Amino acid sequence: MFTRALAMLAAAVLSLSAFAAPNAAVEGRDYARLSNAQPVATGNKVEVLEFFWYRCPHCFQLEPGLTAWLKTLPRDAQVRRVPAVFRDDWMPGAKLYYTLEQMNLLGKLHNKVFDAYHVEEINLNDPAVLGGWVAKQGVDHKKFEAIYNSFSTQSKATQGARLAASYGIGGVPAFIIDGKFTTSQSMAGSEPRLFEVLDQLIVKARTERSGKKPAR
Repeated sequence: MFTRALAMLAAAVLSLSAFAAPNAAVEGRDYARLSNAQPVATGNKVEVLEFFWYRCPHCFQLEPGLTAWLKTLPRDAQVRRVPAVFRDDWMPGAKLYYTLEQMNLLGKLHNKVFDAYHVEEINLNDPAVLGGWVAKQGVDHKKFEAIYNSFSTQSKATQGARLAASYGIGGVPAFIIDGKFTTSQSMAGSEPRLFEVLDQLIVKARTERSGKKPAR
């Protein structure tokens, strides 16, 4: 719970830092340009991919700040969350995410899943434990189980794993902007700086989409 309080404090600091003019993001330090740009799934909107893992402590600590930042997202940008799968024991979390997504329950339960793993120390990788936890959240267990074990959910999780591999993602949390830029908190140096860099990369991607030369 203490770590969650610290994360919430960081989110508050992020809101205050929005009033300060950020330094320009530096390629090769704050972010990297991918050698082979990938197609995006957001059409006319700038795509921001977040690769995460529910059991990752860094993803858990970033979540309050990320939630605050999402409220400032420009209308021409769209965030897509992708649960990474680097090992077999990451697959249950990916399937859980896509099950909640298909049941329109992410808004209600996404943060509760993080808390279950990191605050309450509940092993949601155990199917029996997961079933009991889902029931306590007021979710139809049979419907949840059917979707969780469906081919569609397995396929989504597998596609997410392939997407992470195609971008060469080696750790989480990590961000890909419009299929061409990559950044992370470790690259940016701090959580507030990460969101500054993301904002600037959205602008950069928007400018490149329009074919205009960046302002100097």
